[in-house]
Amino acid sequence: MSVATGLNLSYQNRRVRILPAMLAGATVTLLNMGVRQLGGLQGLELGSFDSLVRLQPDSGPDPRLLVVGISEADIQALGRFPISDGAIAQTLTKLQKYQPKVIGLDLYRDLPQGPGHQELLAKLKAPNVVAIYKLSDSESQGVPAPPGIPPDRLGFNDFVLDPDGVVRRNLLSVSNKAQKNTAFSFSVQVALLYFKDRVQPENSRVHPHQINWGKAEFLPLTANSGGYANLDATGYQILLKYRSGKEVARQVSIRQVLKGEIDPSWVKDKIVLIGTTAPSTRDLFLTPYSPVKKQSPKMPGVLLHAQMLSQILSAVLDGRSLFWVWPEWAEILWNGAWAMVGGVLAWRIQHPVRAGLAGGAGLMGLLGISYGIFTGGGWVPLVSPTLGLLVTGVGVSAYRKLYDAFHDSLTGLPNRDLFVDCLGRAIANTRGRRSYMFAVLFLDLDRFKVINDSLGHLVGDELLMAVVLRLRAIIGSGDTVARVGGDDFAILVRNIDVDSAVDLADRIHQALIVPFELKGQEVFVTASIGIALGGEPAATVREQPEHLLRDAHTAMYRAKALGTGRYQVFNASMHALAVERLQLETDLRMALKRQEFLLHYQPFVSLASGKIIGFEALVRWQHPLRGLIPPMKFIPVAEETGAIVPLGEWVLEEACRQLRLWEEMFGFEQPLIMSVNLSGKQFAQPDLVDRLKVILETTGLSAESLKLEITESVVMEDVESAIAVLKQMKALNVNLGIDDFGTGYSSLSYLSRFPTDTLKVDKSFVGRMEIESEGENVAIVRTIVALAHALGMDVIAEGVETAAQLARLRSIGCEYGQGYFFAKPLPSEAATALMASEPEW
Repeated sequence: MSVATGLNLSYQNRRVRILPAMLAGATVTLLNMGVRQLGGLQGLELGSFDSLVRLQPDSGPDPRLLVVGISEADIQALGRFPISDGAIAQTLTKLQKYQPKVIGLDLYRDLPQGPGHQELLAKLKAPNVVAIYKLSDSESQGVPAPPGIPPDRLGFNDFVLDPDGVVRRNLLSVSNKAQKNTAFSFSVQVALLYFKDRVQPENSRVHPHQINWGKAEFLPLTANSGGYANLDATGYQILLKYRSGKEVARQVSIRQVLKGEIDPSWVKDKIVLIGTTAPSTRDLFLTPYSPVKKQSPKMPGVLLHAQMLSQILSAVLDGRSLFWVWPEWAEILWNGAWAMVGGVLAWRIQHPVRAGLAGGAGLMGLLGISYGIFTGGGWVPLVSPTLGLLVTGVGVSAYRKLYDAFHDSLTGLPNRDLFVDCLGRAIANTRGRRSYMFAVLFLDLDRFKVINDSLGHLVGDELLMAVVLRLRAIIGSGDTVARVGGDDFAILVRNIDVDSAVDLADRIHQALIVPFELKGQEVFVTASIGIALGGEPAATVREQPEHLLRDAHTAMYRAKALGTGRYQVFNASMHALAVERLQLETDLRMALKRQEFLLHYQPFVSLASGKIIGFEALVRWQHPLRGLIPPMKFIPVAEETGAIVPLGEWVLEEACRQLRLWEEMFGFEQPLIMSVNLSGKQFAQPDLVDRLKVILETTGLSAESLKLEITESVVMEDVESAIAVLKQMKALNVNLGIDDFGTGYSSLSYLSRFPTDTLKVDKSFVGRMEIESEGENVAIVRTIVALAHALGMDVIAEGVETAAQLARLRSIGCEYGQGYFFAKPLPSEAATALMASEPEW
């Protein structure tokens, strides 16, 4: 398994874990589109359209247009409204002198408004004049056109209002199927007359509903175009693209025209629109600009016609883009994409502030892109993708918090809580089923801490993900693997018996035998596995998921105690041992405070003189209820729980105090040596040397009388650091010894660098010496003695139990011995009595 493969697994995990975000985005999009289809978002979408319209740059007045307005002042000056036909006729006469291209009369003249009616009818027959009429509908019979004007110079004056009363659409034409004709709007008829003999509209050969007119392509709105929902799309409608919210064209009053107070160049070859601008006439309409105008928020009809006409002129002549909208499928993709963005951001970014900033950046991106599209002539939904972005983001964020509460962040596996829940459901499924059993496997990687510390946590994470990959390849799709600790995994296997569970453990071991390639280095990993079975009829009623997981964990510890790469099936005796161990841990924490520990002293003897030359201090625990507890039972527990550090310090101080007391009692000619063992955790303390100084000063013992023993395995874990610490201790003039030599894996090259004084031969070699004449164990001890002498060290043989062993050790030159042949470990009083008797062996 290479690092690249591990990274690929990490990518796959992220991809799988991001799937809920994508599903949430799709769900929110469908709901969003459903609400939009029902019209629930139309008001907001239209409001966003208005906001975007107001943000567009001001295009300024259209130089091709002139608006002749009838203001309140004009009405008062002319004395009436409607303005008389005669005044209109005079206005047309004045304007015609300046040679306009087209004149559009945005005033109803179906009824005579004398005087001057006949004169007006004559003026309206001019080939460059367009008049208006109103279409009939269910609510109105309409307003007919002035008599005698041909159809190609008549346009309807109807506006299409949105539900909020705002004019956003330009109704170009309406077809009458009954009469088999098409009516055109006032602005279209003016434009057709303006473009007469220049460019005319024609139907597209490619798109049946599209009209091509000069540089423009006119596409009609449909029922759900843009932000609309179930739009009444009767006739040929396009979105009205306002030229400006200020002035669409130059404006003059009708009195200015009648008085000749206008520049002829304003009229020549231009389009002149005549209509009322006075508020009292109520010919006013709401526009997208209305909400921001403080005064006169509504736009007169003649200016709306000017906007519609300017839109057509700009599109046909200038190539100014008309509004386009996406088809419904494209809008669904648009909304879905932003919902996905919200979901992905919420899934990937968990920090609240960063998530808020990312969400804000996403929203600004949506607004910026929408504005850019709008500036280019496209109207795409803005509110629905905004809602999709926010709703999906909030929903996925809430889901992610729930997901993280039950899943491991590195591997994406279920965590302990979710695994216990799955285990509970498995137990519930066994009730009422006689033959259904399941198994829980608790797996712990051996020596994972060494790999993590040596190669780094990133490589350790890659190793964990690689292990997950292999576990997933082994277990069935219906089974569950969870990460329940740093390097601990739990597996729930359904419908299985004990033999199959053991077979699965074997297969896991076989899968892990293949080395992992991490950072170009092959790493071998083994696992300790505990197996607990569930679903047995007698136990189903009382089984609890936590208990089964605990039992598998207990079995795993039993497997680890037996060596690496093993498995154990849980039985009741393991639980009893685990409970006993837990109680032992609890009692051990209180034992120091209650002063339940005491020291026994075992002498070591000079083999040359047969006299005692020192003692080894050995700790004992006098439990108030259990009695004397042997070290082999509580020392490993103290090592694991960390209690060995304060306990070891107490042993060291008490041993030094006892030797100092003996020195005062006996006045030795040759100073005795007190030997004390240092545990691995004591040796790793950064302030160990300072603590030694304090103890020696407190007890008053000379440093030369103290010997500190360290096992081979401790000094070989980090050789260079061990050598540095040993040299610091040696600088205090204490004696140093290596305990249990020959059972570890020390290198001779390192041994020569250790500033030690003594090698202690393990009792396993000494105990078999008497049954051999010159066998393997004698040779080993002889070699150790020779090696120690060559390095300037002396040798202590421990475990001397017979005279034959003593004789053999003397013959090969061993200096000192220790064991039951001389004395068992003794309480201080018995050791005192032994010294007083001055024994010799």
